[in-house]
Amino acid sequence: MGGAESADRLIPEPETIYKRTREEGKRRLRRPLLEEMSTALAAGFDIVGGIVVLALLSAQLQHHFGTEVAHVAGALGFGIGFVFLIVGRGELFTENFLVPIAGLDDGEANRMWRNLLKLWTISPLFNVIGGLLLILILSTHSVLPYGSGGPIENAAMKIHANGVLALFLSAVFAGALITAMTWFVEGQATMMPRIVIAWICGAILALGNFNHVIVVTLELIFGYRYGAHFNWAFIAGNFGLAAAGNLVGGVGLITLNRLTQGRAGSS
Repeated sequence: MGGAESADRLIPEPETIYKRTREEGKRRLRRPLLEEMSTALAAGFDIVGGIVVLALLSAQLQHHFGTEVAHVAGALGFGIGFVFLIVGRGELFTENFLVPIAGLDDGEANRMWRNLLKLWTISPLFNVIGGLLLILILSTHSVLPYGSGGPIENAAMKIHANGVLALFLSAVFAGALITAMTWFVEGQATMMPRIVIAWICGAILALGNFNHVIVVTLELIFGYRYGAHFNWAFIAGNFGLAAAGNLVGGVGLITLNRLTQGRAGSS
């Protein structure tokens, strides 16, 4: 009996994940404004930390092993930013799709919708502000080792080279990936599986240069600081495009499906 109970905790059923997610969603929707701002700022710091690891690894390895191997290593390094995010309890904009929407399902939906819209405004804004503060520090001359800006600039230019449709569909996948990550993370009772899941999803995001609204916006700003050839209008335009695509993927493809799965299991 004890072994079965232990196995249930390690591999929870969808209804168990749904209940945990709903309780966390209720908590997030009832938080004070200052807490929402601080968790979003922290997430921006964490993502820039991941970008810096990507840049340092790529810059060190590309001269010895080539650009492709350096990119793979850099993507694996970027996953550290998502580990910081999960362990430190920061919150990206896309992490606030599935969880708060689940929290609406408690008989108080009408009153909580306004809180959800507030969260969706505060979260991306302060994600970017937090990341921007660190970028301004780190992109100052000689703060990072010489050559570190090259991989960041290259990543930004790869995003810029894509067409509108490719950017949007890439954003759909990015939103689906990170929203799925939140479902997997909420389903785990211990920290180690959460760390592994976060690292894998962060690495996939970076490996494919997928258009996550916060990650790519911060990469574009970083790249611009290092001399990438595009203007602020592109950064702002892609922010809106990526946010729309992330919502389609995160809410339309993952949130509705996973919550349906969880509710069906509960009944």
